[in-house]
Amino acid sequence: MAKTRKIINDPVFGFLSIPDGVLFDILQHPYLQRLNRIRQLGLSFFVYPGAMHSRFLHSLGAMHLMHEAIVSLREKGVEISETESTAAMAAILLHDVGHGPFSHVFEEAGMLADGINHEDISLMMMEQIRDERVDKDDREIMDLAIAIFKDEYDKHFLHQLISSQLDVDRLDYLCRDSFFCGVTEGSVASARILKMMNVTDAGYLVVEAKGIYSVEKFLVARRLMYWQVYLHHTSVAAEQLLIKILKRAKYLTANNVDLFCSPALKYFLTSASDTQYTPGNDLLHYYSLLDDSDLLSAIKVWMNSDDKVLNELCKCFTNRQLFKGRIIDNPLSEEEYKSLCAHYAAHFGVSNQEAEYFFIEHVSTSNTYLENGESIGILYKDGSVRDIAEASDMLNMETLTYKPQKRYLFYLK
Repeated sequence: MAKTRKIINDPVFGFLSIPDGVLFDILQHPYLQRLNRIRQLGLSFFVYPGAMHSRFLHSLGAMHLMHEAIVSLREKGVEISETESTAAMAAILLHDVGHGPFSHVFEEAGMLADGINHEDISLMMMEQIRDERVDKDDREIMDLAIAIFKDEYDKHFLHQLISSQLDVDRLDYLCRDSFFCGVTEGSVASARILKMMNVTDAGYLVVEAKGIYSVEKFLVARRLMYWQVYLHHTSVAAEQLLIKILKRAKYLTANNVDLFCSPALKYFLTSASDTQYTPGNDLLHYYSLLDDSDLLSAIKVWMNSDDKVLNELCKCFTNRQLFKGRIIDNPLSEEEYKSLCAHYAAHFGVSNQEAEYFFIEHVSTSNTYLENGESIGILYKDGSVRDIAEASDMLNMETLTYKPQKRYLFYLK
């Protein structure tokens, strides 16, 4: 009896088909449903009001593109079994499941123990979902999904489809983020790139030579999206303000100030930054209950805090009175730093140490292409493979790997 399929209407790629079975069960799992409550672009809505889409929607889109890639590769004679196909789709569906509230802000604020990041938590959650499976075949699929995710499976190209310099994750988020932000420069020809993919005899993912211009556009679009959307100075200013809020809340909690917040957030304001995950402890449980709403609801209440620093920062965040950003050529001198501290200390009637919450020096940087990473290979008809930097007549290694930096002083006006 053929398995039934669920249909989901995606605004970017149209109707997506989800088969009953382990993939649908993953979609229904609370860990993945949590991603409905986490914005894909964090605080970019302060700049692009349409950027309200969720990480759940991105995960669905990435799974769809994985399916399209597998169909294309099979048409070219690449052997991919049904089990491998389902496992690869499960792996990409869960690749972001460990993200915290507002993207990377939660990690940067020091809310997790040293050495733990969202990818580690994604893996923990994948293992937990596997351990909950009763059906033997489903457990085998999840074991394979984890092996592909960790690049421990012999068909390396399946891992490359999940994580590489040209993977379905990046193809989806560029198409999706540009769509919801209205930034047409970020749009890429994902369908053509997938149709041009192939696998070498050595098992590496490559793009056929006739797809080279689509790859060039992909790399250019990625650079534009980073500076126009992901690293837009207002978005970064909002992130730095939120990080300051979380750090202040964590400091106050450590000094026995009882702050209103959800039990999940309270756990991370207290012991979690010193807690390594072990099976059975509370870290994964509370993390799975944490989403954007925990932070937003707490911040609204903290606007009335007796602590002047937390009070002011939360009012600024809620009412979009964000840090202002100014590009500076060199790091702040000791004199400039002390002058800023004195200014804010006098203005708010706080100590010099507390005044440091009202400004921050930050460097934004991005990579379009990693020279020492796994290259994007271009496959020619004679079977030879060349790095995109060598094959392109528009791009070269110097332009691709150039790492621009912008040094900002963010400060409360």
